[in-house]
Amino acid sequence: MNKIPVYFVPGMAADITIFENIHLPDDQFEMFFIPWKLPKSKESIEAYAKRMAKEVHHDNAVLIGVSFGGVMVQEMAQYLNLRKLIIISSVKSSSELPRRMKIAKTTKAYKLLPTSWLQDIEKLVKYAFGDSLKRKLKLYEKYLHVRDKNYLDWALENMICWNRTQIDPKVIHIHGDADEVFPAKNIKEFINVKGGTHAMILSKYKWFNSNLPKIILEE
Repeated sequence: MNKIPVYFVPGMAADITIFENIHLPDDQFEMFFIPWKLPKSKESIEAYAKRMAKEVHHDNAVLIGVSFGGVMVQEMAQYLNLRKLIIISSVKSSSELPRRMKIAKTTKAYKLLPTSWLQDIEKLVKYAFGDSLKRKLKLYEKYLHVRDKNYLDWALENMICWNRTQIDPKVIHIHGDADEVFPAKNIKEFINVKGGTHAMILSKYKWFNSNLPKIILEE
């Protein structure tokens, strides 16, 4: 039996290590990971997605994206012949974005965000107050490796200003009902992961290991 190729794209600024606990049966699936590239000057999301799509070397592959990676795989899909397109902790159109992001788009407030803070995350960890924040910053330190300011500015703008209005009915959307970045109340038609937060690819990996194979193989 030919193995099904499954490609993964991480969330904004995240390294492919966010998938380190995701394991699909290796007699049925072959896993591949696509890291973020640095954007070219004033590169459109379409042009960037076309470059990312060149990293998919199989026809009829499964493409999975997390958060902004979910937006990216939807853009990549127009250049590929896919078996399945799956997004996790993401959105399928601009209408599913939370109100604060819609306001940030209208006011261009996202341009004021100091994305450069990610470049010195070790200092943030050192001076963080409270164990909960320290734990979160430790996670960021471990998984958010793409700290180039040009990439961060580009990714943030393209997430907030994503202009897709038509939802692709072929997209399979897996979402947590406790997602604090993209609240589930704004999301239409999704596979609900009970208690899943925005970082559930890390915290609910057992759910994914159990359910992803079934979701991929479903006709």
